[in-house]
Amino acid sequence: MSVVLIVEDVPAMREQYAYDLRRLGGYETREADDVPKAREVLLREPVDCILLDLELPGEDGFALLETLREQGADTPVLVYTGTGDFDRCVRAVKLGAYGFLDKAESIERVAHEIGRAIEHGRLAREVRRLAERLEEESSLVGQSGAIRGLRELLAKLAAIPSPVLIVGESGTGKELVARDLHRLSPRATQSFVPVNCAALPEQLVESELFGHERGAFTGADRTRRGAFELAAGGTLFLDEIGELPLAAQAKL
Repeated sequence: MSVVLIVEDVPAMREQYAYDLRRLGGYETREADDVPKAREVLLREPVDCILLDLELPGEDGFALLETLREQGADTPVLVYTGTGDFDRCVRAVKLGAYGFLDKAESIERVAHEIGRAIEHGRLAREVRRLAERLEEESSLVGQSGAIRGLRELLAKLAAIPSPVLIVGESGTGKELVARDLHRLSPRATQSFVPVNCAALPEQLVESELFGHERGAFTGADRTRRGAFELAAGGTLFLDEIGELPLAAQAKL
């Protein structure tokens, strides 16, 4: 169950937020009436989202945002204010807040935005985890901006169950990219099947890709599984796909 920390100095408002968030979103809640107490909560336990009033006694909400930024914390923070001061909200976002709300917003809207913030935080942590894993295990060697950008892109693409087009000159490592993408994906425990399309004889393209049954044509003395079947549940890498006959490309 997700935990939301509510930082609000007005007891009635803080308690109402806590009650409504438990009721509408099923969240566990923690409460603090100032920044020092919020820091104490965060030292004791992790939370999934912080609902932060910018107008607090003593240290204001910006002080907590500064603390979180200095610590490199990735907890999403939704700030809210009753002043209608847009510049303060922009400043909060620049300090790392996920978003901002007006105190006049309905509790339903607040609960909805908290749900979005928690999901955003979860996805951000997953992308970072995959990027770190890619950094540790990747066969893509290098620390240039281009290589780091490629690793980050692969981490984002890995969870998407969709075909990926990898473009590059011959010898630039397209298969290495494909293998890293497979390794990071939920399909990593399944097969990675590379096929060099440029090396397939035209008359055997369909047999190699889609397989055939015994007796399907002259010389087919046994059933053959095609690349698509071999890669089922895993990843099929079609290298030099542009070299396939157009008729075969249309069947992919």
